[in-house]
Amino acid sequence: MTPSADDREAPAAGGGLDALRARFAHALESARGPAPGPDPLPYADALLARWREPQRRYHTLTHLTAVLDHVDALAEHAGDPDVVRLAAWFHDAVYLPERSENEERSARLAERALPEAGLPDAKTAEVARLVRLTVTHAPADDDPDGQVLCDADLAILAAPPSAYAAYTAAVREEYHFVPNDAFREGRAAILRQLLDLPSLFHTPHGVEHWEPTARHNLRAELELLTR
Repeated sequence: MTPSADDREAPAAGGGLDALRARFAHALESARGPAPGPDPLPYADALLARWREPQRRYHTLTHLTAVLDHVDALAEHAGDPDVVRLAAWFHDAVYLPERSENEERSARLAERALPEAGLPDAKTAEVARLVRLTVTHAPADDDPDGQVLCDADLAILAAPPSAYAAYTAAVREEYHFVPNDAFREGRAAILRQLLDLPSLFHTPHGVEHWEPTARHNLRAELELLTR
């Protein structure tokens, strides 16, 4: 069963649009410190509009909320959790399934918007770096913020079977323009690359609690695609 339009629009456990606006405002205000800055809410609304674009099926408000929730759960492992939260907001802010440079364009959006929103240059650069890291999901061993963001973004791989099935169906919907044989071949190649990694997750929590389930899900999907 694929998610309905209403399901795709509905944020997950983190609450509705007002709750998401408040989460963005808190992260921005905490990250920029005591210096005064413009109202965060117009920036939140601009990002929310992007996350609600019609071409999205998986990379929706539900995904954004889930990533934010996972960042919160992993916050003790981060060096600067609020910077990671801002990176979560921007990491798929630009998303066109047929384009390959979404992460780079999302990082550039952060580099334009966050200084205007009052974030110091060094933290803006860190947000953009983290967004670009989601191309590979391969943070260094001494990069706790990168580890938290990457683990939060990939946590869907460790979802229960029904949620994982909904995720794979939504991904297929996003790539509806790709013929079935080509999609199966490309998706199978991605799954094999993931399974070949020594570890899908990097934080202690991710390694302990998500790794086994994620590998089971990936192997099961690969078997279905190549049966």
